[in-house]
Amino acid sequence: MAPSSKSKPDDVLENLYESVANIFEQAQLSLANHKKNCVALYKVYAKTAAVTQPAKNGNGIKLVGEKAFQDVFLDMVSRVLAVKKGPVTADRTVKYVGAFVKFMNEKGDDEDDEETPTSRFVSRLLSWLLQGFVAKNKVVRYRCIHVISEMISHLGEIERDAYNELRDALIERLNDKETLIRTHAVVALSKLLGSEDPDEVGQGEQTILQTLLDIVSTDPAPEVRRAVLLHVPLSPPTIDSILTRTRDIDPVTRKLVYSGVLQPKLGHPRHLTIAQREQIVKDGLGDREPAVRVAAGKLVTSWFDVVLAEAKDKDESTWEGDDGGVMKGLIKFLGLFDVVGPGETVAVDAVLSIFTTRPDTADVFVFPDAFWKELTPESAVLARVFVEHCVSSKNEARLETASLPVVTAFAFHVQEAYNSLLVVLEEIETAKLLRAGLEEEENEELEEELAKREVIMGELLRMALKLDYGDEIGRRKVFSVMKDMLAHPQLPPGLIERCLDVLKEIMPSERDLIRVIVEIVVELREGEEDAENADEPPIDDNQSDISQATIKRDKAFCKKDRQDLSPEERVQADLTDIRCLMLCIAMLERVNGTFEDNSTLEGILGDLVIPSVKRKELPMREKALVSLGLCCLIAKNMALSSFQLFLSQAQNAPSELKVQVLRVIMDLLIMYDQEFFGRSEDTAKQIVDFLLQVLEAEESPEAQAVLVTGLCKLLLAGIITETRVLTSLALMYISPTTSDNQELRQCLSYFFPVYAYSSPANQNRMSSIFMPTFDLAVRMHQDLDDDQEMISPYQFGLLMVDWTNPQKAAEM
Repeated sequence: MAPSSKSKPDDVLENLYESVANIFEQAQLSLANHKKNCVALYKVYAKTAAVTQPAKNGNGIKLVGEKAFQDVFLDMVSRVLAVKKGPVTADRTVKYVGAFVKFMNEKGDDEDDEETPTSRFVSRLLSWLLQGFVAKNKVVRYRCIHVISEMISHLGEIERDAYNELRDALIERLNDKETLIRTHAVVALSKLLGSEDPDEVGQGEQTILQTLLDIVSTDPAPEVRRAVLLHVPLSPPTIDSILTRTRDIDPVTRKLVYSGVLQPKLGHPRHLTIAQREQIVKDGLGDREPAVRVAAGKLVTSWFDVVLAEAKDKDESTWEGDDGGVMKGLIKFLGLFDVVGPGETVAVDAVLSIFTTRPDTADVFVFPDAFWKELTPESAVLARVFVEHCVSSKNEARLETASLPVVTAFAFHVQEAYNSLLVVLEEIETAKLLRAGLEEEENEELEEELAKREVIMGELLRMALKLDYGDEIGRRKVFSVMKDMLAHPQLPPGLIERCLDVLKEIMPSERDLIRVIVEIVVELREGEEDAENADEPPIDDNQSDISQATIKRDKAFCKKDRQDLSPEERVQADLTDIRCLMLCIAMLERVNGTFEDNSTLEGILGDLVIPSVKRKELPMREKALVSLGLCCLIAKNMALSSFQLFLSQAQNAPSELKVQVLRVIMDLLIMYDQEFFGRSEDTAKQIVDFLLQVLEAEESPEAQAVLVTGLCKLLLAGIITETRVLTSLALMYISPTTSDNQELRQCLSYFFPVYAYSSPANQNRMSSIFMPTFDLAVRMHQDLDDDQEMISPYQFGLLMVDWTNPQKAAEM
């Protein structure tokens, strides 16, 4: 800037301090006057910058005015640096500094020189503030970084060296011991994201974005993690790191992910993958904090609004009575999730959340005939959720106005869905015969279509549980369809339990339910062709239905035993027996009466279950042992006589089978605790010895979790009182070998405080194992390998002290 011949340097410089001080004083009073004061201060700056002096050597000029203004400006800012966080006047001053830097850069945009008065001013201010980053006084460090975070977006073009110095200084402040300083360092760094070129970052050095994403997971202060969430852009490179905070330990941070990040920044839910959408809904709606659930519910509702508006823009047709296309919109909304796969539960929670957030949504539901003729997995799920929602909220009037079909009509809809399922099953069977000439894509399409039909069928069956079966004609029709489905040898296994639930609902008694299932097992084991060709043997009233069925099948094979069957016939017979065992398991899980009250079960036990237990094929033996275990749960004498069989299987069986056997053993011990633990101390000791021995030798995480869960139940119920079991569980809790077994760790985390605090006697037992267990923990920690991790003895000791605190014990 050229010197002015008319300027009076002495007057300008003499009044400089007072002019700048007055402006800064006004800027402290209100944010509203900042723009006016930026104009005023810039005028002062322009007059001052015009004051120059010739250089002593005669070459060039000295920028006396610029330097004087910079000195006064820095003096004004320095007065803020010693002010702690809190006073609003200091915060206004900091904001004013940022506003003035922005104003200067806007005024200097028309300057083409590499070095301008504005760039010189900004460079000196920045360099001066960076010196405060390493000050011993935490207030100075905080205010320096606070000022820079305000002005960093308006620095304009700065030299590469200055940029690198600023970047490195801010990254270093991310390790400051003060939370507030780290927070402002995050804010400042986030404003440099747009100016950083990842290609210019040195090899082995992290970019700013990578550094911030590390901070969001590792910084111990929730304020810092929240600052990263708010200032990092929501984009494909950052979304996974942001979504990890849906499980943050701080509830405010978890809520912020939904209300402060996803809802305002996410344009459309389809910008996320299906897995990401399901994770968001599952974590948010399942959170233990009500505030987080509310925030997640609002986010889910906003997704529905987006999808509904999108459907309306496309002018898609709706069913008669679907006012506003809400039902169509909800079906489209369900398409955001994988309702055919494991995402069904998440999708149901999402719809229920919409019903909760907007109760009037369910009021527009109407189900015309066209709805049932165009069933898709999404529409079937929606209908089922609506029915269950109305039933759970006892809103029967809403169900009536929704024009749901009566039982008889609904039975025909189920029949139609079943027929469609059979068509796909037949196509798949045909495809297997023509597999050599069938494209792999066609196979996948058939399997996908079968999965969709299975979902539709399953949802209709779940809906059928909520119907009123006062209509006898409808009840009989539903019964006929259920029986036909269960008797079909290719019925998808996932539908067996659904059919059993409906049968149990409509059958008058358990005895009738068992009789029906036995008849179906008879039909399956006979086979349609065998049933037609085989001569009927005389009926023997002393034999069970299934025994007579076995006679028929044996006769149908015409003197053929298993060794005489062809390989294809053996495979088919085994598959049939496995399906029959699956039916038996589903039936026995729904039986509450005793084995003696249902004599029909004797035939299943003697002719199907016991022979299958003796088979070597793993799938059949596993299901047979589960069936035998379920029989034992309703037959005490059978349980006592079969218990040794299960113990031997637990020792010798493969790991897949061992898990099921251990579940059976634990169920029997809890069911018949008096028989196993109450009658003989020697028997009780032998059982406990066996369980601890298996637990110590077991390597399968799932089997360990089953054993530990069972032992915890036995201890909590007071069935087992031996302290050595507590010692074993405590060591399992801290052992490095169980560090990845989350199911086991979670179970024990709940068990120990509940057990210890529930009674003084339990707390005394915990106290008695304190020192021996602590000594073993110390030895275990000393023998720890370098690549292993475990809870330190100090932490374990603190846990034991807490569990044995008598002040926390429940009053008896």
